Amino acid sequence: MRSSLPGIQRPPGEIRRGVKDPHSTRRPGRRAGTTEKVQINGEAQTTMSRDRDQDLLFLRSKLMDMEDRSRRDNIRLHGISENEEGVDVQSFLRSALPKLTSLEFDPPIEFQRAHRVGPKHPGNPSRPRPIIACLLRHNQTRQILQVARKHGPFQMDQHDIRITADYSKETNDRRKAFLALRPRLRQLEIKYSLFDPARMWLTKNGVSKDFYNPEELQLFLDSFQPQSMDSTSTNDSHDNGGDNEGNLPPAQEKTDMALCYKNFEVDKNVMLGRGRGTLGILRT
Repeated sequence: MRSSLPGIQRPPGEIRRGVKDPHSTRRPGRRAGTTEKVQINGEAQTTMSRDRDQDLLFLRSKLMDMEDRSRRDNIRLHGISENEEGVDVQSFLRSALPKLTSLEFDPPIEFQRAHRVGPKHPGNPSRPRPIIACLLRHNQTRQILQVARKHGPFQMDQHDIRITADYSKETNDRRKAFLALRPRLRQLEIKYSLFDPARMWLTKNGVSKDFYNPEELQLFLDSFQPQSMDSTSTNDSHDNGGDNEGNLPPAQEKTDMALCYKNFEVDKNVMLGRGRGTLGILRT
């Protein structure tokens, strides 16, 4: 029998190597496949997390927009002494607003509600709480706010009375952040305007740009080309720009500003790490 099976007789070492070799070749493959699966799952979770964050920011921006829209018939009156309005705030405002604004309301102005906002300041009586009023007719709200922007503040009993629009807290914070950048804009001789609810519009030498997020405006100002503005002045935003002595020609300044806009548009999403969920996307 031994002589009839010469082909299957092998030393035990070869048999052991033959058994080990298949396992040694399979294990790396299994580990590689497991690593690839873990990597794919990690990338999928990262994508889902990023999409979820963007959706959350988008929903927050929509919620903020809805709140601002619900407040667009409101006005805030600052500086009216405490108890000046008596027990009937609406009657007081029906009499005071036409005198303050010099507007003739036809039909007569009406309110849905009006009251003071916030707790009293017992330690500071010279700081009265603002009055918030919701008007019945939107066109009268716009009339009052337009006059307040052009001719305010008004005078009542030797006190300055300011009339402003009513915004959500987030929008108010964005407006304050925009206004904090005004000295920088004046230094760069860039004209600006702040529109409702929180949109900063810039223009210089025929090139215009608007911003809905103060972070984006800050990044833009940091990336603005300064070589054409070595001799800057502190003109107000409503000045006509004056002459260009000490600066590059207007055509070159326009080119520099347009190029800066182009570079900023390419890089801002990378710097901010934001997409469609940016809080400044609501442009209505």
